[in-house]
Amino acid sequence: MKTIIAATDFSSAAFNAANYAAQMASAIDANLVLLHIYQIPVNYTEVPFALDMKGIIDDAEKNITSLKEELIRKTNGKLSINTKVEEGSLFDHLKHLCSQIKPYAVILGSQGSTAAERFFFGSESVYTAKHLNWPIITVPPGAGFTSVKKIGLACDFEKVISTIPVDEIKMLVKDFGAELHILNTGETNTYSPELVFESGLLQEMILDLKPNYHFITNKNIDEGIIDFAEKNKIDLLLVLPKHHLLPEKILHKSHTRQFILHSHVPVMALHQ
Repeated sequence: MKTIIAATDFSSAAFNAANYAAQMASAIDANLVLLHIYQIPVNYTEVPFALDMKGIIDDAEKNITSLKEELIRKTNGKLSINTKVEEGSLFDHLKHLCSQIKPYAVILGSQGSTAAERFFFGSESVYTAKHLNWPIITVPPGAGFTSVKKIGLACDFEKVISTIPVDEIKMLVKDFGAELHILNTGETNTYSPELVFESGLLQEMILDLKPNYHFITNKNIDEGIIDFAEKNKIDLLLVLPKHHLLPEKILHKSHTRQFILHSHVPVMALHQ
């Protein structure tokens, strides 16, 4: 059976993401795992202080149980939810948990409402989306799940055979009965031989999905994709994080980061 993992720190942004995860799990008949990772505070002063670890753990268990009960109520008791409270690094625990249960998706809030939440939540979400080799959905504040009728794939038509996870995309489209929209992210409307060739390969790979193709002409790639997604009511925007060697990485702008931090549409990062 499919399983969705929702990571939470009990903030309003995380609650919104957990609610999104619960509604999505109900829509595809999946189980839900709520995960909370707490960290032991670091003492930077010379004066030692007593740390109530039992209180920290008890509070976390109480909060995650309350969240579980709220989500069960919102899904009319039809959703199976398990909870996990662990100490350490969110990324490390997600990586380990994913290797055990092989989730359909991991869902996180993309950012919070306060400046501090935007910084910490955003940084955590971007790092996870770029480095965890499982499908990651980041949910912006205020975004709710109703259905996934339109899926957008941001694609630059480079090395499509080795970079596009076709099986995962086909599964998503079929699970939700959605339309697939291919959003070409080229910076110019010049149709080079390479672009024509790669787009032809992609068309063959996903022919059975009957996708719609769109060429985004905005010089700002991220802004153009986000604007298109919002105006055309895309329900889920798929992005394909790319890994770069260090010299190239220094100069390379992270489109994944921009999508996650600025999109008002939930963003799903897929890895080949």
